[in-house]
Amino acid sequence: MRHPRLALLAAALVAITAAGCGSDSGEAGDGGPVTLRFLWWGSDARHKMTQQMIDAFEAEHPNIKVEGEFTGWGDYWDKLATSVAGGNAPDVIQQESRYVREYADRKALLDLSQHSSVLKMDKLDPAVAQTGTIDGKTYAVPTGVNAYTVVANPALFQKAGVEVPDDTTWTWDEYLQTAAKVSKSGQKDLYGLQNFGFNDAGLEIYARQRGESLFNAEGAIGVSDKTLTEWFTMVLKSRDLGSEPQPSLTVEIQAGGIDQSLMATGRGATGVWWTNEVPTLSNAAGVELELLRFPGESEAKPGMYLKPAMFLSASARTEHPEAAATFIDWMINSPKAAEIQLSDRGLPINLDNRKGVFDKLKPADQISGKFLEEITPNLQPPPVLPPMGAGEVQSVMQQLNEQLLFNRITVADAVKEYRSQTEAALK
Repeated sequence: MRHPRLALLAAALVAITAAGCGSDSGEAGDGGPVTLRFLWWGSDARHKMTQQMIDAFEAEHPNIKVEGEFTGWGDYWDKLATSVAGGNAPDVIQQESRYVREYADRKALLDLSQHSSVLKMDKLDPAVAQTGTIDGKTYAVPTGVNAYTVVANPALFQKAGVEVPDDTTWTWDEYLQTAAKVSKSGQKDLYGLQNFGFNDAGLEIYARQRGESLFNAEGAIGVSDKTLTEWFTMVLKSRDLGSEPQPSLTVEIQAGGIDQSLMATGRGATGVWWTNEVPTLSNAAGVELELLRFPGESEAKPGMYLKPAMFLSASARTEHPEAAATFIDWMINSPKAAEIQLSDRGLPINLDNRKGVFDKLKPADQISGKFLEEITPNLQPPPVLPPMGAGEVQSVMQQLNEQLLFNRITVADAVKEYRSQTEAALK
């Protein structure tokens, strides 16, 4: 069954097609002032920081006013879909990889390449600069980069009497076996890893190591039944070895988010996280953490990749496309914006800004920056933008992972369900 958000977007397509795209009338350069609405998700800290950026932008562009709208991740996509379907989309939209193509294919996003006179992309990280481009049209511009990686707490490894593995050579089996040693070291409430089966980013890396991907260039499922079988089998092996907590605790921890994670509460020696989450984890744990490559990176093809932390897009119906492009340009290219934002939306996508603010980053962010710089030469290009409907795959993974942990389905059934539910989401 399709998510109701997709029905809202289908309705939005009719409205957008009937109304056409926004015009250039009323731009700031034609006598303004104009007002833009900017919608983003995030924490209270991001809301405060973004308002500081808006104030600084308005000081430099007195003819453009920006009204901020924000919410948490859980409500964001329904709020955005509702506003788009109602013909009241914000002018500038914070976007995520799973949804860019969905909104672009619904003709809800502006082709920003038409505004290259104000939106400059020549200093953006070439590894990800074009990830928001579809068929030669730029529908989204990355704000920064991060990577999905294994985070380790060396102090807990030492406490357990287990050596931190060599991440340049370790295998998936060695990861599970090492984590099991930590869990069985006799230290109370200490586990080797936090379950990694809830997030489809881990499966993406595992598939890429085998020459596959979650989705192919045609927008169909790109991961084979063989790889899915191996993945789900490994999820169960982690449970059975005792590498992770018992299923009931695992589900409780997952529901608690990053603040209640094993890493943040000092109970987990490793976990899989995005690099921009490391400062939060490090601050909560009260120790310096270490970043490791995913296991299996040395066995075949590298599966890890640089990912846009998030994107900025503009509505296809904005009445002020040039002003929207100007605001996006300032957000990604302005040194002032980089100084305020630092790593909140990923390590700055503008390479000059990334270098300029590096010394001002928190120690945990500097560790992430150095790690990304170290691994980047060996990485393959990022995956293609997921097809429309791919945003629902995360919930499919979460559901199947939980059912597996409690033996409610078999691995074979999980493979069948993954394929059938994902195919249904993509239709």
